Amino acid sequence: MIESIVIPMEHGLLLAAVLFSIGLLGVLVRRNIILILMSLEIMLNACGLAFVVVGAHWGQADGQIMFMLILSIAAAEVAVGLGLLLQAYRRFSSLDIDLANRMRG
Repeated sequence: MIESIVIPMEHGLLLAAVLFSIGLLGVLVRRNIILILMSLEIMLNACGLAFVVVGAHWGQADGQIMFMLILSIAAAEVAVGLGLLLQAYRRFSSLDIDLANRMRG
């Protein structure tokens, strides 16, 4: 018989909180648009991890369904974000967010 490894729910939620904090710090501190998008992805994955952990604790598939929804939102965010990134690079020849902050009309 194979013994299953049980990870306490608190550990999973703590990991999700740490990942979300790292992503939030990256969004607030970074000036490069690519790094900001990567930090947003970390935050979305942290939310997905929290849903999966809680769903597994309750024995429901709802957390995994929500994670699939989060993955689809992340894919849409990447597509739109990269389109905006290419346009900003063409216009300013830089990926610094401070240059895009000075846009006029």
